[in-house]
Amino acid sequence: MPARNHRQWNDVPGVLKPGEWVDSRIYSDPDIYEEELEKIFKKVWIPVCHESELPEPYDFRTSSIAREPVIVVRGTDNQIRAFLNVCPHRGMMIERRPSGSFKEAQPSGNPKHMTCMFHGWMFDMKGNCAFITRGEDGYQDRLKKENVGLRRLRCEVVFGGFVWVCLNDQVPSGVEEWAAGCFDCIREAVDTEPLEVFHYHKAIIGTNYKLWHDTNSEFYHDYMHYHNRVTGFNDEYFARKNVGFPNGHVNVNSFTVKYEEYEGFESRETLSFPGFPPNQWYMIDFFPGMNFNLRGSALRCDIVTPLGPDKVMIEFRGLGLKSDTPEERRIRIDHHNSIWGPFGRNLHEDLIGVAGQGSTMLPGSEPRRILHGRHEDEFIHDEIGMRHFYDEWGKWMDRSPSNPMEKYMAAAAE
Repeated sequence: MPARNHRQWNDVPGVLKPGEWVDSRIYSDPDIYEEELEKIFKKVWIPVCHESELPEPYDFRTSSIAREPVIVVRGTDNQIRAFLNVCPHRGMMIERRPSGSFKEAQPSGNPKHMTCMFHGWMFDMKGNCAFITRGEDGYQDRLKKENVGLRRLRCEVVFGGFVWVCLNDQVPSGVEEWAAGCFDCIREAVDTEPLEVFHYHKAIIGTNYKLWHDTNSEFYHDYMHYHNRVTGFNDEYFARKNVGFPNGHVNVNSFTVKYEEYEGFESRETLSFPGFPPNQWYMIDFFPGMNFNLRGSALRCDIVTPLGPDKVMIEFRGLGLKSDTPEERRIRIDHHNSIWGPFGRNLHEDLIGVAGQGSTMLPGSEPRRILHGRHEDEFIHDEIGMRHFYDEWGKWMDRSPSNPMEKYMAAAAE
């Protein structure tokens, strides 16, 4: 078959139908990106960190959702709360550090308070304004500290201790209802005992955030991972199912990974999670692009923060049991990092893959079809997970994933 000319390149290949491909403009168009921030990321529940990263009262962690700066703090009542990281006085960012504690005094303010360095306004761990510098002198009785608390955000701690935040005060459901049962497959494993983050790193990649979702969602690209082919390609592996849930979530059924098949590796059956069979592997792909991957002795979580149509920050966390002995923790760290650390067997290959896609889908690049048309009875190499995700994306955006300049219509591809 000869190479295709421009018209042929843009024709629908084979007998694929809408829903079995997406238009590459959904990965590159700046207007679509801006619309995603408003219609999706400002409306849904987003995991921002884990409760173990704020172990003591007055601990905090900062983040952002759809360009809005967010601060998560643990109060003296041990409750975790979230606020906009914005002073109500002049719109200054209150805390610039990624994490830390307000227990000790800072150069700009008193201990046990969030202090805006610009003019010294102070706030307590419940978001109440505790002090306005020269308040009566400047405002007399026209403005009091009771009138200017921080902007409170919806916040829940659920599913193994992850901290979820929503910018939308009118979000119609809590996190559990939004998850629609997709976490049930690992619920006992992550909720029986407290978890703890033992690994954190982040990467800023020149690609669209949905392309990172895609590589997590489909396993056809395991042909890129020699480690996966050696340890997993057997009848049990190919019998795994992709299961779709309401709200665009998907999970992938488990199987027994044969780690000992790879030279230099050994079985990981001696260390797992409560109620979780040894050497098992479940994955939850959570709309709009977060990922929870429980693989034997380690839980991996990917949190994506879109930075542009062609840029994403991905935060990677590895978690084990808080009750781990030092030796168990060492083993979990080794198991996690050998697969998913920055120099592990799999992660860097996935990043190379999506960076290669990002380089061909820059803003202004020629539209092309990206195929999601594999059907294998919903088994592991079926691309149903991506079709399910993009159908949900189309509903939120009211755009057709196959032609984003047209209104959404339910796809017939599934």
